[in-house]
Amino acid sequence: MSREITNKKASFRYHLLESFTAGIVLSGSEIKSIRAGKANITDAYCKWINGEFYVINLYIAPYENAGYSQHKERRERKLLMTVPELRKLDRKMKDAGVTVIPTRLFINNKGWAKLDVSLATGKTAGDKRISQKEKDLKRERDRGE
Repeated sequence: MSREITNKKASFRYHLLESFTAGIVLSGSEIKSIRAGKANITDAYCKWINGEFYVINLYIAPYENAGYSQHKERRERKLLMTVPELRKLDRKMKDAGVTVIPTRLFINNKGWAKLDVSLATGKTAGDKRISQKEKDLKRERDRGE
């Protein structure tokens, strides 16, 4: 059973430039909550802290059967990526207006939690109107056929 949590607002708010897949360091109760589908990546973003890459503001709900050792819901979680990928992200993030946002949280075939992150630049209000118009036109075309 594969559980997938997506950031639906990411493509509306940002121009997604390039995508990477990263592992994520979790505790036992966190992975159980993700497998139950109780996580939210809508407001999350990625940031460098002391030379390591972290995801900030990723919400993972407390696991009901965890007992006394509950995890913090919005703690900083370290991302696991290859050195060339980290260097590339570091170079690209130094450009003005470029950020890294999570787009998808999923469990892979081996049972590991993975996070797809994308380099992104923010859209202007005009860009958002254009993408909304294209989405409406596509919906009308699909409805007409």
